[in-house]
Amino acid sequence: MTSWQVAGALLAMLFMLSVYPRELLPKLRDEQGYQHFVFASVVALSLLWSVQAGIKDGLNLHFLLLTTLVLCHGWRIAVWICLLPTLLLVCFEKLPWQDSGLFLLSTVILPALFSYLLFLASYRYLNRHLFVYIFVAGFIAAALTIVLQISLTSLWFGLEGRYDWHTVINDYWQLALLIWFPEALLNGSAITLMAIYRPHWLRTFYDREYLAPDK
Repeated sequence: MTSWQVAGALLAMLFMLSVYPRELLPKLRDEQGYQHFVFASVVALSLLWSVQAGIKDGLNLHFLLLTTLVLCHGWRIAVWICLLPTLLLVCFEKLPWQDSGLFLLSTVILPALFSYLLFLASYRYLNRHLFVYIFVAGFIAAALTIVLQISLTSLWFGLEGRYDWHTVINDYWQLALLIWFPEALLNGSAITLMAIYRPHWLRTFYDREYLAPDK
């Protein structure tokens, strides 16, 4: 392993342990419906992440669905749920195990935290309206989150020297201009459907605030 890979593994492990959600295991043990919801989330992520467009070895492009996961579970539980799809990628040799720490940092931890901060900003500074929740916390946040993820991955491969900057930027990073809208549409559609038909699946959605009549 390179020094970058060792540092990434240590940072990811320390961060995951420091933000471990103590309520996760009791909820999984006591609530059967929540077990099914978490399992469905893992399956959905595993399917989306396994369908990758490989530009170069390691520079893969795939949908994240991370914003939806964060709005459904909160960012701490979302990060831990993402651990299982990541392990599956390693098991099926779609991700080298040496890169798993840097992958978690660039694709899961930092983008999940960023997406949640965007939700908090919209909740604090914008009107608490259903449209704001769907369009800002869902659609726009998803678009910005995948741009951040691609930027972090580009930074990782560029600084590590695995590829030259011309290859990283021209062959990979510019694809963010193509994928941001499909990612935003996927997450926005999922959030819309859940807000209307399954609002209890959205941990960050509050009926009394987002659906209350204007005063």
